[in-house]
Amino acid sequence: MRKIDSIEEFNQLAASDDLFFLVKHSLTCPISHAAFEEYNKFTGSTDVPCYYLAVQDSRPLSNHIAEKFMIRHESPQAILFSSSTPVWHASHWKITHQSLEEALTQNR
Repeated sequence: MRKIDSIEEFNQLAASDDLFFLVKHSLTCPISHAAFEEYNKFTGSTDVPCYYLAVQDSRPLSNHIAEKFMIRHESPQAILFSSSTPVWHASHWKITHQSLEEALTQNR
């Protein structure tokens, strides 16, 4: 799992990886902390690249993703991208190891 901080990093990632997960994570929210723990467990069991951004550190990037892909910003929020396009997303308590696995299975 790798942290990304800038729009430029995200654009390079979107251009180079076919299938990847991205999580928007709040550093101060307990719900986000729980979702991030689920995401972290998931990243250890998948071969799909997994990234995250900390909303407090990367507000411009978080807003860019929301605007570009017309996905209302939420935190925490997990997004699965395929060919630079979001194919699945979930937020808050819906981010679980199982939901991430299911999203991947349905979109491979």
